[in-house]
Amino acid sequence: MNRLLMRVLRPRPMLGPHVFRLDNVSVGFRRNAIEERSLKHALAALVRDRRQPLHQALDDVSLSIRRGEHVGVIGRNGAGKSTLLRVLARVITPQSGRVFVDSTVHVVPLLELGIGFQADLSGVENVHLAGALMGYSYEDIAGKMADIVEFAELDGFIHEPVKNYSSGMYARLAFALATDVEPEVLLVDEVFGVGDEFFMEKCVARMHRLMAAGTTTVFVSHNLDFLIGQCDRLVWLDEGRIVADGPAPAVAKAYRAARGTS
Repeated sequence: MNRLLMRVLRPRPMLGPHVFRLDNVSVGFRRNAIEERSLKHALAALVRDRRQPLHQALDDVSLSIRRGEHVGVIGRNGAGKSTLLRVLARVITPQSGRVFVDSTVHVVPLLELGIGFQADLSGVENVHLAGALMGYSYEDIAGKMADIVEFAELDGFIHEPVKNYSSGMYARLAFALATDVEPEVLLVDEVFGVGDEFFMEKCVARMHRLMAAGTTTVFVSHNLDFLIGQCDRLVWLDEGRIVADGPAPAVAKAYRAARGTS
């Protein structure tokens, strides 16, 4: 990238309290890692995997996000976007660097819709379980249950085991729960394919309401036009490194130019 572009897209000074701050964060994975079922296989895999090159999903990344910002993360497949979101959600601990997350704010990750749902439990039971894992009381979730069910369009199915749900029903319930609890910070990873066009419009409208109310949002998406419309700022990752960080239209233009698209 030329020097002029780097001057245009260099990170802006951050104003106000930080929700997240990453200082020189690196995350590496062994390629072709597989799950081993026995101690013998696990020990053999440990020796074998040490010989495998370490893939740097994130490589010396420094990044700050302040309260109320709407940030999009872009890049090709394998650029490190989802890994970055998982670091922010504290699902992944980096091998090096420091991660600061404001402990006074409530962070809700939408990394994989319905992750943690138990197949044999009903929709109601899973909502209570997921809500408890988010830190909400039984009473808090019970008070929101009717709205969650209505938004997810699951009236008549909410007492059925979720193993009987279609993938769309499963995803709609997870999205309704995660957004109805009105989080202060929402981390969103490519989750808007959750239903038909009508339901999609409902999801976007709810996201607009949360963002207008001051919810800090971090989106990972390949839908560049959506991110330009929703985000103040884009962070462009390539091979685990930040290429550019700045106003959404400028970063999107540079990204499209680099990809040879308009």
